[in-house]
Amino acid sequence: MSASSASHRIAATVLTAGALVSAVALPATAQDHDHDRNRHQARVVISDIQADSPGRDNGSNRSLNREWVEITNQSRRAVNLDGWTLRDSDGHRYRFDDVRLSGRATVRIHTGVGRDTRTDLYQDRHHYMWNNYADTATLRDNRGRTVDSESWGRGHRR
Repeated sequence: MSASSASHRIAATVLTAGALVSAVALPATAQDHDHDRNRHQARVVISDIQADSPGRDNGSNRSLNREWVEITNQSRRAVNLDGWTLRDSDGHRYRFDDVRLSGRATVRIHTGVGRDTRTDLYQDRHHYMWNNYADTATLRDNRGRTVDSESWGRGHRR
């Protein structure tokens, strides 16, 4: 066998090995890309809404606080909600101030007046925020991007 033939065989072997490595590495690259995309997707969601407080809507603080929205962090890592907003269809807005939501945790945002805790926040409103029959709750991050939105009632959009 000549030196030229041996060089060609070595080159062919190297190219074949390189092609196999590339083919094997391609799915891993695609998986890494999907992993990165999933990591950047919203993990904070509107998980439950009580728009119509039970009983008569008499405007009492108790009635106002029985109207609420729950926000859940579905990831394992804590999320800083500072500057995030929760809005209704009419443009009423609640702004999260210095709130850190632990991983796999839920916080309930009540309409009325109360003392904030790790699990319950209060908008300190004296009027109802959510329409009983049809409305949309929109959660936006501190850059104004919609993170999640939930609608209910007639003519709602999802």
